Amino acid sequence: MLDIESAATSRFEAAGEWALRFPAKPNLKFHAVLRGECWITLAGQQACPLRAGDTFFLANSPPFVLASDPQKDIEGVDDASQIFGEAQSHIYRYGGDDVVLLGGSFVFHGGNARLLLDSLPSIVHIPSTDATSEVLRRTLELLDSELGGGQMGASLMARRLADVLLVQALRAYVSVYGAESAGWIGALNDRALGAALTLLHSDVSHDWRVGELASAVGMSRSGFAAHFKSLIGIPPGEYLLQWRMQLARIALRRDETSVASLANSLGYASESAFGNAFKRVFGKAPKRYWAKADDPE
Repeated sequence: MLDIESAATSRFEAAGEWALRFPAKPNLKFHAVLRGECWITLAGQQACPLRAGDTFFLANSPPFVLASDPQKDIEGVDDASQIFGEAQSHIYRYGGDDVVLLGGSFVFHGGNARLLLDSLPSIVHIPSTDATSEVLRRTLELLDSELGGGQMGASLMARRLADVLLVQALRAYVSVYGAESAGWIGALNDRALGAALTLLHSDVSHDWRVGELASAVGMSRSGFAAHFKSLIGIPPGEYLLQWRMQLARIALRRDETSVASLANSLGYASESAFGNAFKRVFGKAPKRYWAKADDPE
């Protein structure tokens, strides 16, 4: 559903005393520290040390500063956008190569990325001591090689590697921070909730009831309802509504079916009932013109 629209990688090298300010970005960025040490400081947060072997990713990132020293005068920090804009390749050098970072950036199609980005913290730091960090670094290096190698099938490989990197990053997030702090992402790794979500996703037209789901995963109704809301943040019925509407949004944008057929496939008895549900979630009626030309996202 996320539909990765484009992927790009870059290599950043620096030495001496340096600091670069990066603007806010609404996309998803991955970084691996290949050599040396530096610091990252996000707006309103404490500086975080980065060491060789660490990986980190930024979701809906606020402005941040990468620097050799977190105490460096912020007023004198250079603008990364200007420096990168003047570069003639995807390799950016800033005085030397004592510190080397490899970065990747994904842009998602339409508004579905909010399902993911809004559930993640601004920065997820995976230290080198965690086994998932090396896995992320290797995949990022493969992605970089495909994007820069010009070989046959490179664009297809890049799209598939981007998907793999995304899944690996979510696994790493749950591994380091715990399922209880990862919202619906962590719920996928929960035995009972993972099974319940599989049921919901596999038959979205079914009128799922809390008791039915609880029985299917071997829990009491009250225990399941509390556990679901605690980990995912909303009740099962609301989750099913949101999921149906996300599927509807994609189908409308791609012009795959009529509104009436879509309503039926998602379990609604009438087009008007589906339209009311769609408007509740997105604030607009499910007209094709909206999905095609009037989508504000």
